[in-house]
Amino acid sequence: MKYPNFNEEKKLLRQGYKLVAGLDEAGRGPLAGPVVAAAVNLKFEIFNLKSILNNPIFKKIKDSKKLNAKQREEIYETLIKHPGVRWGVGVVSEKVIDKINILEASKLAMQKAVKNLSPDFLLIDGNFKLNKINILQKSVIKGDSKVFSIAAASIIAKVTRDRLMQKYHKKYPQYGFDCHKGYGTRAHFESLEKFGPCKIHRKTFYPVSSLV
Repeated sequence: MKYPNFNEEKKLLRQGYKLVAGLDEAGRGPLAGPVVAAAVNLKFEIFNLKSILNNPIFKKIKDSKKLNAKQREEIYETLIKHPGVRWGVGVVSEKVIDKINILEASKLAMQKAVKNLSPDFLLIDGNFKLNKINILQKSVIKGDSKVFSIAAASIIAKVTRDRLMQKYHKKYPQYGFDCHKGYGTRAHFESLEKFGPCKIHRKTFYPVSSLV
């Protein structure tokens, strides 16, 4: 199995860019809850190959979808406390998703995530760019499995969103958000049929739209 590497980041640093940030999001597909994006900048004078070789947790970093919840939590806690990692998150609510659509909401979350990092280059997971932000950028399809900073961002975004959905579960326990995190599982469909949509359901997403 190929793991993400530093090739893209180091190529940009050799070209003279000072602060390269990887970007990814979590929560484009669910029927409920926000979309969350994360941006990660690696300070290579601190965070480097030696960091990975000396820390078995960093060796596990890859696309967050290929990790289980326990692995993501473990990597998340190690990443956010590492002195060589700068990071930011952006959250966009289901109300805004319904207003501007999920793609635009994902872009907005990414813009929020980079706000406090002030990068001079962005590496974005996917096949789109952030048109409303004046920073040089490159889209990388399946970037979370190729680019280390994007993979790290995918984990931070996923854990942040999962924790938000666990909080929503306490407010709306009948939907089981702690288990499916808002995705369209059979249990979620059954609870929607039984209880109807709640405040955090995305009203423009089917089948929620048919139940409003």
